[in-house]
Amino acid sequence: MSNLLLSLTTELRRGTLTLAVLSQLQTPQYGYSLVQLLEESGINIDQSTLYPLLRRLEKQELVTSSWDTSESRPRKYYVLSDYGQEIYTELKKEWLKSSKELYDLLKGEEDDAKSD
Repeated sequence: MSNLLLSLTTELRRGTLTLAVLSQLQTPQYGYSLVQLLEESGINIDQSTLYPLLRRLEKQELVTSSWDTSESRPRKYYVLSDYGQEIYTELKKEWLKSSKELYDLLKGEEDDAKSD
């Protein structure tokens, strides 16, 4: 993959990762469980990408975190805040609308190419 394509692909994924992470925080998750949930859906995310994203979402007040020290290893759990739930709902609507529009646009190109 060329450097340009890699850069553009990374840029394309960046926004979708935020939405993917928010979608999985309806219930409390710790970092590793979140990585597993996303991977089960076909979305690979490095922990080196996930943790800074979670910190940013917490700073933006979209998620809250709390420590669970009941296990032998303490875990930090993240969950959507009420504000985060509102933002997630609106982002999801926008994503569905935009992705449909883009899909129709790209499909139209394929249909045009077939009729040539």
